[in-house]
Amino acid sequence: MQAQLGRREATETRSRAGWARWAGPLALAAALGLYAVNLAAHPHILLSDIDLAVYRDAGLVTRRSPGRLYQWQQGPGLRFTYTPFAASLCMALSLLPWPLTVWLMLVSSGAALVVTVWLVLGALGWSESDRVGAACAVSAVAFWIEPVQRTLHTGEVDLLLMLLVVRDLTNTGRRWQGTGVGVAAGFKLVALIFIPYLLMTGRYRQAGTAAGAFAATVAVGALLLPRASGTWWLGGAFLDAGRTGFVGYLPNQSLFGSLTRLAGSVPATVVWVTLAVLVGGSGLVLAAFAHRHGWPVHGWVLCAVTGLIVSPVSWDHHWVWIAPALAVLADMAVRAKGAQHGVYWAAAGLLAVIFGAWPNADPAIPWGLIWYAPATRDGTGSSHPEYHWTGWQFVEGNLYLLAGAALLAAAAIALAAYRRRRPEPA
Repeated sequence: MQAQLGRREATETRSRAGWARWAGPLALAAALGLYAVNLAAHPHILLSDIDLAVYRDAGLVTRRSPGRLYQWQQGPGLRFTYTPFAASLCMALSLLPWPLTVWLMLVSSGAALVVTVWLVLGALGWSESDRVGAACAVSAVAFWIEPVQRTLHTGEVDLLLMLLVVRDLTNTGRRWQGTGVGVAAGFKLVALIFIPYLLMTGRYRQAGTAAGAFAATVAVGALLLPRASGTWWLGGAFLDAGRTGFVGYLPNQSLFGSLTRLAGSVPATVVWVTLAVLVGGSGLVLAAFAHRHGWPVHGWVLCAVTGLIVSPVSWDHHWVWIAPALAVLADMAVRAKGAQHGVYWAAAGLLAVIFGAWPNADPAIPWGLIWYAPATRDGTGSSHPEYHWTGWQFVEGNLYLLAGAALLAAAAIALAAYRRRRPEPA
């Protein structure tokens, strides 16, 4: 009887998702076509590659004068803010011709988005026949959220690092699972939040592998760049959030950035750390609860959102993790029945609207709703309009952070309701 019910449920799910088989590829083709037209019309505007240029130039500095890596800056507010291990990879990047580098980053980042969504849907149990169409449909929407567009615009690595982590977390049972998390953390430290998540979900071997892989990246950086490693790790440069520029700058959609804008100055360390520990601990407990009750994908998506909230700096392009969140909500909507079916679709639509890439001052560059609030010019300067927001401006200017917090709160309510109605074991 149970097997028969399972087959019936799978058949109903396939029928509700059947539209994606043909609509998904068409939607993705339309999304990519729109981007290609915009790119052809405004190539130098749409692909500023400002951050990719920092990677390339930091690689040149590392090759020629590695001891200057963390004193060098390309321009006001433009410094190399990643680990010595990341700098060693940038050395290889600096050997490539610049046009080739730009196109490789663009194509690989776009592909990383689609593959990430594909992996998420596979981990959620989608069959191959429905998975292709659904992955295309979700990717079409995710491609036009502002964090993804800003990643492509600046030439950032966020989509590639997200794929590295998602590939690691979805490839369960692999002997070296955890390596991807550790390597990603070796490039950007925010990925370290997945190590306590693995520990809290009882995956001690994977957590140990992730910690070992991260330690290996530190060792590689120290071996190749000993002076830079001393400055970064022993000199405490990795603790200086101000290295990235003005921490209250609008696109810093983190708890620390929001507190800075609210207070009108950088908050005291004890206040910020206390709040970060409380929020981070609560988010990790929530993520671990989801995993232990049969929703591992939901768990690590919640973990990623928690990391974005508590990281001192979470630029708008760091929020590409909304793409897996959209995939999860779409999956929940397809599987739900009754009123919940509409609720989950509405939640996915609202998330897409909040993080959507909308036209602003320059319609050729896709911006987000957060950019409708006044912002410091290029993150530099002494006069910061973020300190003078009132009313709706504060909501607009912190919209990603507020949406992330609402996502955690909604998950907590849903999981609490599930626990109340769960039947007691015999």
